[in-house]
Amino acid sequence: MNRLAPSILSADFSRLGEHVAEIEKGGAGIIHVDAMDGHFVPNISFGAAVMKSLAGKTKLPFDVHLMITDPDKYAPEFVTPQTEYITIHQEACVHLHRSIQAVKALGVKAGVALNPATPVSSLECVLSDVDMVLIMSVNPGFGGQKFIPVALEKVRQLSEMKKARGLCFDIEVDGGVTLENAAEVAGAGANLLVAGSAVFKADDIPERCRAFNEIIRG
Repeated sequence: MNRLAPSILSADFSRLGEHVAEIEKGGAGIIHVDAMDGHFVPNISFGAAVMKSLAGKTKLPFDVHLMITDPDKYAPEFVTPQTEYITIHQEACVHLHRSIQAVKALGVKAGVALNPATPVSSLECVLSDVDMVLIMSVNPGFGGQKFIPVALEKVRQLSEMKKARGLCFDIEVDGGVTLENAAEVAGAGANLLVAGSAVFKADDIPERCRAFNEIIRG
C-alpha cells in the first residue's frame, strides 16, 4: 500500500506532539525524520532525542533519513521499537554494502538515498540487499524546495530494475512533493511519498493528509 510520510522537519517544533497527533488523525502512514549534521548537507536539524521524545506518544512508525557524513556511527542512536527504516546516503558511505548490513544488524529496515545527481545505476550491486531506496527530488539540506523533474525518470528506472529482478524493496521520493504532483510520483512507481511543507503548512493538517491519501492510494 502507498503511504504518506510527513516530514517533521517542517513541523512547528513548539507544537510537535500536537502536529504528530494531527498527521496520525489524518491517516499518515509513517513519520519521516530528517537528521542533518551541517557537514554532509548545509544545515543542522535535530538528533535522535527529538525523535525519541515522540516514541510511545504515537502509533506511527519512524522513517529515519540520515543526511550525515558518518551514518555508521550515529545510526544506532535512532533505533527504537517504532523505527521501521534507517536510510543512509550512497554518497556518504565509503563501503556501502557494509553500511547497509550494519543498519540491518540493528534490527530495522535499511534504506539507501540518492541525491539528484547520483544515478540509479550506482545501486546495481546492492539492490538485493536494501529494503528501500529513497530518490531525492531536491538537493538535501532544506525544506520547501521545488521538485526536480529528473527524479521521476529515476523512479521509473528503479521500478523497472525492481520488476526485472523480482525484488520487493520500497521506493520513496522526498522533496517538493505536493498535491499537484503526488499522482505522477506514485504513478512512476513510488510507494512512499515524503511531504513536509505541503502537509504542515496547511490550515487543516489532518484534511491535507487525507487529500494526499486519496491521490496516492487511488
